[in-house]
Amino acid sequence: MNTPRHPFRLNLGFFLPQSIGYRHDFPFAYEEIELGKDFLLRKFEGTVTVSRMPQGLLLQGLFEGDFELECVRCLKPYQHRLHSELTELYVFNRRDASDDDLILPDNAQVDLDEFIREDAEVDIPFHPICKEDCEGLCQVCGTDLNLGDCGHDELPPEEPDDSISPFAGLKDLR
Repeated sequence: MNTPRHPFRLNLGFFLPQSIGYRHDFPFAYEEIELGKDFLLRKFEGTVTVSRMPQGLLLQGLFEGDFELECVRCLKPYQHRLHSELTELYVFNRRDASDDDLILPDNAQVDLDEFIREDAEVDIPFHPICKEDCEGLCQVCGTDLNLGDCGHDELPPEEPDDSISPFAGLKDLR
């Protein structure tokens, strides 16, 4: 993996003398990139558009990358496509900043790594499924039902055990 040390650090100093409305695109494309520890994305691509505004710099970006997940039905790993959006305003000075705004550092360098990672993590499904029609595993023998039928029928419904039910004594009151 041949990735720059800070792949999402942008030097925005050249924006300061530009007129309002000036914009510039920063494209990104990496075959593999690690966003923090244990967060590897493959086929990562995206673009950040930076626009000069009266109060600061507006950063808007769209990113996509493949993240390996394990299907909750068949337990096989698969590549899930994550989509991430970024919108941040960096104001020039503190007096113009609201609670949600960020302040442009004195060196005019902005690192988007944490923003991209956080937004990508939100896109990870809670119950990842490799494909909508995934059959999962047989509850009897554990065979992957996507590969074929194992011959087992569905499990019969379990009979409730009245001896462990807290309401077992109520049955005698009828």
